[in-house]
Amino acid sequence: MPDSQPQPPHPSALLLCGARLTDGRTVDVRLGGGRIEAVGTAGSLTAGGVRGGGTRVDLSGYLLVPAPAEPHAHGDTALSAADDGPASYDPHDVQRRVTEAALLQLGHGATALRAHVRVGDVQGLGALVAVERARRSLRGLTELTVVAMPRLLTGTAGADGLAMLRDAVKMGADVVGGCPDLDPDPIGYVEAVLEVASEHGCPVDLHTDAVDPARLARLAAMAGGLRPGVVLGPCGGLSRLPADAVSRTADQLAAAGVTVVCLPQGGCGGADRRGTAPVRLLRAAGVRVAAGSGALRDVSNPVGRGDPLEAAYLLASRHALRPEDAYDAVSSAARAALGLPEVRVEAGFPAELLAVRGDRLTDALSLAYSRIVVHRGRVVARTSAVREYCSSAAAELGLPRQGRGELS
Repeated sequence: MPDSQPQPPHPSALLLCGARLTDGRTVDVRLGGGRIEAVGTAGSLTAGGVRGGGTRVDLSGYLLVPAPAEPHAHGDTALSAADDGPASYDPHDVQRRVTEAALLQLGHGATALRAHVRVGDVQGLGALVAVERARRSLRGLTELTVVAMPRLLTGTAGADGLAMLRDAVKMGADVVGGCPDLDPDPIGYVEAVLEVASEHGCPVDLHTDAVDPARLARLAAMAGGLRPGVVLGPCGGLSRLPADAVSRTADQLAAAGVTVVCLPQGGCGGADRRGTAPVRLLRAAGVRVAAGSGALRDVSNPVGRGDPLEAAYLLASRHALRPEDAYDAVSSAARAALGLPEVRVEAGFPAELLAVRGDRLTDALSLAYSRIVVHRGRVVARTSAVREYCSSAAAELGLPRQGRGELS
């Protein structure tokens, strides 16, 4: 729990001035030491320090919300759609793609990112080494965690994959995972992953299309009570099952404490891209549902923005979630899926924040062009958009506008 006692200003505090909150208040927010020190009415706080030092950022016209997180990224193959043939697994190429993709998603607001990285087969552990280098270069900008994904884990062919998975954890992989749907023995694959996770105390994150209710029931039974927890995604196949089968599966996943990460923008390699997990039904059953971006301009999806707010927009527009619930799926629920502490715009909570131009959450999910991203209490990314029109109609009607004057 955050410290509820007011804290003295940090010598290098950052003051966010005049921000709008989702409850309609306009406030100043002081950050220091990587946390929110104070929240007060606009004009009531100083930038901190004995001599009034620190930095002020004017957030007039911006909505301030907890920063989103990206729970399902594929940095090792991201941004490779334009390449001739399969994505290069040269370590330099992987490191460049991971870094570029992480910065792209940071610019959208994601201050935490979970990257699923292939290990074994022809890639060996080279991609993991490259991702670890990217992680070190990104330290202080974004929180990058790594899921090791072997292709096979059962039988004679899977012995090397199992050894490689254990080596990956020793080398720094934070999470064990993979795609049991691709193994001849999917249940055996899951058993192997859970065994390695138990040995090392690691979380589990598995790719599955979730088209087999019996297999999911078995998985839920095996995963029940496992700590630090199990994540499944993208589970798009659930949307193609009969309603009664989905309802039973949802109850089993909820009882086991399994989190589902859906991909509203589309699936990814190793999972069917048709359909999105039935988020409303899962949530109604008590399943924690987070949302991610999935493939980002690779061979399985040649387009994509990697934008958490786009995922939230699609959950609201296509799946009829309230804007608040849709944003929760890419912020609070996504952070929980990654094992990160909760963020609120309140004193004592981590200073992981996103400022989006607009007055309310519906604005943020609709036209979130201008953004300011805060990670560990400092501004790490800014995106500014200016729209100009050649007509003065907007001015004549008193409509809000941005720009430096009329276009000629």
